[in-house]
Order: sequence, then C-alpha cells, then structure tokens
Amino acid sequence: MDDQMLLRYSRQILLPEIDIEGQNKLIESSVLLIGLGGLGSPIAMYLASAGVGRLVLVDHDHVELSNLQRQIVHGTADLKRPKVESARDRIAALNPHTRVEPIARRLEQSDFDQLLPGVDVVVDATDNFETRFLINRACARHGKPLVSGAAIRFEGQVTVFHPGTEGSPCYRCLFNDDQAGGQTCAQTGVVAPLLGIIGSVQAMETLKVLMGLGTDLTGRLLLLDALEMEWHTMKFRRDPRCPVCGPLVAAAPAAVAG
Repeated sequence: MDDQMLLRYSRQILLPEIDIEGQNKLIESSVLLIGLGGLGSPIAMYLASAGVGRLVLVDHDHVELSNLQRQIVHGTADLKRPKVESARDRIAALNPHTRVEPIARRLEQSDFDQLLPGVDVVVDATDNFETRFLINRACARHGKPLVSGAAIRFEGQVTVFHPGTEGSPCYRCLFNDDQAGGQTCAQTGVVAPLLGIIGSVQAMETLKVLMGLGTDLTGRLLLLDALEMEWHTMKFRRDPRCPVCGPLVAAAPAAVAG
C-alpha cells in the first residue's frame, strides 16, 4: 500500500481486528457478485469502498426507471445502459484501486467452472430461486463460500454457506424445490431502504469471510421485519438427504456435475 491507500483505508486499519494485515487481505481478494439490483448496489459499493481488490460483476439486465427507487449504484443518466457498465463506472469513481470485471449475461455452468477457481467469495444478490439454486450448486462443487441475501416487501434475510466445511449446510438444505416459484419484488413490491440494510449486512459478512474475522452467519438465517424493526435468528442444520451437499453426493461429486 502507498500513502494514498493508507489514508483511504485508515479508519479500517485503526481497528485492531483488521490492521494492515486485514486490509492487505482485502486488497488481494476477489469477489464474484451476481446481481446488481437493489441488493447488489450497496454490496458492490461497500466492497469497493472497503478495499476489495477485484470485483467480478454479473448482471444481464439494463437500467430501467423503476430500478432507481432502490438500485443506488445506478443513476438517471444510466437509463438503458447495461447494469454492469453503470456499476463499473460508479465503482471507478468511488475507488479506482478496485479492479472491476463486468459480465453482461446470465451465467451457465461452464461460466461458473471458469470463474469460481479465481475468486475467494461468491455473493448472491439475485431475486429468483432458480438462479440461487444454480449458484449454490456451483459453490458446492467448487467449495467456495457463498453469502446469500433476499428482500421483499418489508422483509429481508441473510445467511452464509461454507461448502466442504464439516457440518456446514448449503442453500438447498434451507430451501427446497417447492419454493422455486416464489414471488419477486416486481410482483409484490419492496421498500427502498430495506435493500440497503440487507445488502449492507451481506457486504459485512463478505468482508468478515475474506479477512477471517468474527463469527459469520453459517448455520444461522438472520431475518428482519422492517415494519416492526425486529431482527430474529433462525438456526438450521445440514440436511443429510440434501441432493447438493449430502454425504452420498459428497462421496460422488460427479453426480452433481449437472
């Protein structure tokens, strides 16, 4: 780190839990962030401002007027632009030390197989179960930590998964195929600041995983009722019959290649 970087990150470096060593871990780290909507916006901005060295940003969508109520990484001047380009430019203005790699398409299994070996953490900021299941399978296959969040109406949730760690559940242990047809914000609505709250928690959990700090949300689902402003924690365990991370699957990884 040069003098300018030391000054930029000085408030974090002052924390004894982080110090120079922790800041260097962030600078050398790489995060795959999937989704640049209401959750992905604060996640991307906080990870960049905190000093994460490389962000791989994935979103196939373009900025629309209805996005701007909550997707704060984009602005009115970005309407019709690919979200990854809008976010890239915002992050460059926020912290030029963070290297951004935009991917403006939906990821297939082959993309995950190419990208995941080169990242330290995957952050799921998507809004549908089908994509979340796909991300979870890829993280389980490659043994990558996954930080997952969701928000709708006035309710939000966050958790962390560590595939390959003994006893750690995966997303499929928590949600099964019956939830795959769940509602989205486009159908039921969402209040703007909720996305900032949940996205900020996801960013915090990501930084903790990258630096090895504290106790993350593995095995715990953090739930927010924003109308009552009450937080609750639900503990959950690995499902021994899980088709993604169950013991029989773990013994035969080729069985989950698809």
